[in-house]
Amino acid sequence: MNFAKGSSVLVMFAALIAAVPAASAATCSNASLNGVYGIISSGLNGSLQPATSVNRVSLDGAGNATGSATKSIDGTIVTYTFTGTYQIAKNCTGTATWTNQDGATEHDNIYLNNGNKGGFLIQTDANHVQSSVGVSQGTAKCTNAGVKHAYSLQLTGTVISVGQIAVGGQISLDGKGSVSGTATLSLNGTIENSLTVTGTYSINSDCTGTAQITPQGLSPINLSLLVVNADKEIMAIETDTNTIVSGTLVE
Repeated sequence: MNFAKGSSVLVMFAALIAAVPAASAATCSNASLNGVYGIISSGLNGSLQPATSVNRVSLDGAGNATGSATKSIDGTIVTYTFTGTYQIAKNCTGTATWTNQDGATEHDNIYLNNGNKGGFLIQTDANHVQSSVGVSQGTAKCTNAGVKHAYSLQLTGTVISVGQIAVGGQISLDGKGSVSGTATLSLNGTIENSLTVTGTYSINSDCTGTAQITPQGLSPINLSLLVVNADKEIMAIETDTNTIVSGTLVE
């Protein structure tokens, strides 16, 4: 065995390990979260009912939050505004409190990622089983033309009259309000493969919007939208009664 060559490799490896803490160490604070973010959440609420939501939240960099939400609670769709506070530690973890649709306070732990452009949240109130993904809105172009992209589509959840559903596909937004594409659906285990999708969409100046997409031979799906990640992603929640379905479109 050539110990001289092995020693040089070990020295290089040790140097890399020594460099990792300096390179990866991050210092965060409340100022790390400043601007508009989208948060998509799913799980079970305090009554162990299925629930999902898409939230638009403005964070001021000083620990204060305001926002609006579209939520499905066991198939009942509600919209509301909320306030909150957050506290971010140097290690880029933190906590947040939010008012919900009933004015009660909810609590989350926060774990930042992607250079603090987003993160993961988990609700820490007893009897809740709820986690979330947060993404910065960034320099999104919030017009019909601004989201003229082909997006991969993922939706999942429950339709009360059907059961568990999942949708995967690719759809294109034409910049003028029309949707086209294909999707595969699992409807409680029954597969509808590669269906043609048509529809319409509308994007507002605050990056919220709506869409209606219709897979071939099936009922229309109505969605509330939120554009994030410099219009490379769109968070979506179905707003049809008796559905608890949400997901993401990614360019």
